[in-house]
Amino acid sequence: MGFRVSKKALLLIAGCVWIIAGANILRIGIITWIHDAHYWMFKVGEAIIVFLLFFNFVFRRLFDKHTTRISRKGEKNCPFSFFDVKGWIVMIVMITFGVTARRFHLLPNSFISVFYTGLSSALIITGVLFLRQSFKMKKELMNG
Repeated sequence: MGFRVSKKALLLIAGCVWIIAGANILRIGIITWIHDAHYWMFKVGEAIIVFLLFFNFVFRRLFDKHTTRISRKGEKNCPFSFFDVKGWIVMIVMITFGVTARRFHLLPNSFISVFYTGLSSALIITGVLFLRQSFKMKKELMNG
């Protein structure tokens, strides 16, 4: 049968994966930013726009979708089922594109620094939402 986890654990795993992914992308964004520090105030504004767009129109919706899907699951689940198949495919495509773009210098560092900083912040906040939902579920289980 294999190793199985609870719904609460799926939310906890999802939160950790999103935060780790966000932290790694933030690290790349900051390193790139340091090497291309011109017009930093303008870049901060751009990074905030990237954050707001990705968090509000992509990641918040994914959080809602996956949280609802996880809440409907049984009590014992595959630890990788915090994403559905489509979610895993999107993640693989995004990682592949990011690595390829940096490896072959397809995008300027000024773009990478701003985009990665905003994107990573949205990923980290979404991860925090998953962790919060996990702790909320724990509290509901203890009270119910």
